[in-house]
Amino acid sequence: MAKTVITVDDLDAIALGGAFLGTGGGGDPYIGKLMARAALAANGPVTLIDPADVGDDDLCVPVFMMGAPTVMLEKLPSGTEIMAALDQLETYLGKKATALMCVEAGGLNSTIPFAVAAATGLPLIDGDGMGRAFPELQMVSFTMSGISATPLVLADDKGNSVLINAVDNLWTERLARADAVQMGGAALVAAYSMTGAQMRDSILPGTMTMIREIGETLMAERKAHRHPGAALRARFSGHHLFTGRVNDIERKTVGGFARGRAVIKGTDAFAGREFSIDFQNEFLVARDDTGAVLATTPDLICALDADAGMPVTTEQMRYGLLIEITGLPADPKWRSDAGLNLVGPSYFGYDHAYAPVEEINNNKNLNQD
Repeated sequence: MAKTVITVDDLDAIALGGAFLGTGGGGDPYIGKLMARAALAANGPVTLIDPADVGDDDLCVPVFMMGAPTVMLEKLPSGTEIMAALDQLETYLGKKATALMCVEAGGLNSTIPFAVAAATGLPLIDGDGMGRAFPELQMVSFTMSGISATPLVLADDKGNSVLINAVDNLWTERLARADAVQMGGAALVAAYSMTGAQMRDSILPGTMTMIREIGETLMAERKAHRHPGAALRARFSGHHLFTGRVNDIERKTVGGFARGRAVIKGTDAFAGREFSIDFQNEFLVARDDTGAVLATTPDLICALDADAGMPVTTEQMRYGLLIEITGLPADPKWRSDAGLNLVGPSYFGYDHAYAPVEEINNNKNLNQD
């Protein structure tokens, strides 16, 4: 059986990797790291297991946060909410979870499952439903495999909880989002319960290991006084889209999402040009000053501080910040017709067709600095 023991010492790298794959959204993994650190310190390490090592009939449950990342800066979870959500889901199902899952390998939700795994003693499966972060609940590989998000339980810091059963996963998103807004803009969730057989059919495997390795690369490059962008692009066949200073930022919380646009003035090799990034929690589309698309959902648009080399989230974007933007290819599942129906440009109201980031930028050096 393939098992990895995750200790407190691994959490810094996991949080960094999750922040990078969060594509600007998913909430600050630092908050989840603090929750996980406290849980591991109190209960011991977490066992990360391969999807192949889960029994066909075992109950696998993803645990996660839902809401606007900007809210989480002021509304910190106490840690009891997610345990309440899991307990109530198990009670409704009449069965205990055998293993826990990560719903998205980016942002806050890349670290919260480690806290729950430590507190419950359950193993965490090495994989997730996104391979990055996306803004809406139905935007997971589980949906493409026909797995229902419900029954779903949301819980908040006041002791409130809501059980939802819905006709499909889009309706689950609508109902759960409304409840999360009423709960203060964010809630902790247990949902998408599935068998081990369903999990293996739907999961994007190996992503928990990947986020730790991304974090380790970030840490190693910074320790060597090198900006980590080039190393990450080389590893994941990425493209250097542009570098520049944030010149303007429009950001507001609407309907439980952080929505907005950042305008960036190019610097260095990109001096004299202007770029923009639209976001809905996560970065969705990057364009140049001609309006040409440089990268678009579902491919990953990742921001690093151009000086310090640390991941930058949408809530951290501010006037004058120097950032480096990298485009990475999405998992092939997201490039399928089913994947593009869920997370492609048209779903978010854009009129441009999806084109892979490598095709758009095929005249660029993959390791351009």
